[in-house]
Amino acid sequence: MMGTGPKRPFHLDEYIQEIQKKSTDTSRRTNVAFNRLERFYEICDAVKEVIKMEMLDGIGTGSAEADQTNQFLYQQKRAIIGHTKEVNYFKTKIEEYLKKNNASSEWFPDWFEDLKSAIFHENWGLAGIMEWKIKMKESTSCKIIGQRIYFLIDGKMILQEQTISKDRINQLITALMLQTPEKRLDDGNAEVYMLDGTRIAIFVDGEDGLAKESTIIFRKYIIEQFTFKEQSARGTVPIELVPALEAWALVGFNVGFIGPVRTGKTTFLETWQSLEDGTLEGIQIETDPEIALHVLMPKAPIMQIVADGVRLKKIIKRLLRADGDYLIMAEARDAVAMAIVVEATNRGTRRVKFTYHTSDPIDFCYDAANGIVQEFGGDVFANTIKIAKNVHYLFEFIQLKDKSKKRLKGIYEIRYNHLTLLITIHQICKYNFRTDSWSYKYDFGSDKVGIAEMENYEAFEVVQREFKRLAAISPIEGETVTELPYIKFMLNR
Repeated sequence: MMGTGPKRPFHLDEYIQEIQKKSTDTSRRTNVAFNRLERFYEICDAVKEVIKMEMLDGIGTGSAEADQTNQFLYQQKRAIIGHTKEVNYFKTKIEEYLKKNNASSEWFPDWFEDLKSAIFHENWGLAGIMEWKIKMKESTSCKIIGQRIYFLIDGKMILQEQTISKDRINQLITALMLQTPEKRLDDGNAEVYMLDGTRIAIFVDGEDGLAKESTIIFRKYIIEQFTFKEQSARGTVPIELVPALEAWALVGFNVGFIGPVRTGKTTFLETWQSLEDGTLEGIQIETDPEIALHVLMPKAPIMQIVADGVRLKKIIKRLLRADGDYLIMAEARDAVAMAIVVEATNRGTRRVKFTYHTSDPIDFCYDAANGIVQEFGGDVFANTIKIAKNVHYLFEFIQLKDKSKKRLKGIYEIRYNHLTLLITIHQICKYNFRTDSWSYKYDFGSDKVGIAEMENYEAFEVVQREFKRLAAISPIEGETVTELPYIKFMLNR
């Protein structure tokens, strides 16, 4: 249980009175808890006042005071996102106060690391979400909406007892939204990143804001280097498919991992990438600092670039001249990112991996091409063909009704006939919702066999053998090949 002080929105005294009605023994224990918490908040308030007075000491009114306040907020923001110098500034001031007042051994809530961290975050930092940040290692998301706080637990956003005052959330937003290079600001919303990769999205209320209530969304990226066997134990992929997946990742095809948000695409990409040849030179491009390849593959020569669409657009040519053996586009969230994927594969780069948000694998080639043309110009048909020629397989992922459960929904081979100019999508793995199982089709194009012969045919033979076996045991019922209907329309323009 956490709040921002006895006088703040979560009325601890009322909560305690309710408990006192139930048990005298519980009452005694609760009073002790209340006294400890009250004492903790008293120390927080005292430290805050001392540091505030020190900051303003000797500063008059007017622009000088405003500049000093802005400087203090700038220090606060850098401390929040993890810069050592600024963190140490606050903690040093806090430690000085604690020693001077013989308070170094005072109690603090156990979701903080230590008393200094507790006081810092309660006064200037992340306060009510520190339980999520430190203790809830498996939870990837947290939201502050107005005064309410939610943690993502087992796939569901759960409202917490602790709240945050309007003044406190405004203070936090003000600190985070200062004009700095780490921020992306666009009329009432911003994104900043903590040094550990946690993404903070801010939507402010008011006349120029986008939200009715000020909202802060925190998302932390958990490095989950699962093997395919571990993913099968979680139900994401079928255990019988694991040998094929392990071999598939070695072949060198260009693959996309697609689906809505929070469906396990990035985790699957990390697992696939972990099997990559560690001697090859890679280039990883991200719009968010999500995949820590220097942790997952510490010895591999992989250049990691973090840039949004605007910055990516300026460096496309440089990236394509970077001589990487393969490319990872961690999230092809816009046309610029997808254009880099297409250009890299069209130049003959293999082992390209990317994630892409879509719920329709059949229309992937056309949708991606259409986005590229809207951004850069050109012909949609030509770009659709370019994608179909060079993106070999799509792995589609979904969430079940229980949002904590993710499934591989299907695997699709994209096939382009250079004689007829037709594009077909071949589904070779299909998830069955009613039985929570998978079925298979043995169907590999001759062009994929040719690529495998140049890259790693022995590994591809394992894939073929496993699919032939699985298709005999559990075949897909019904049609598995879809011809893109608008391709013929384009041909007859």
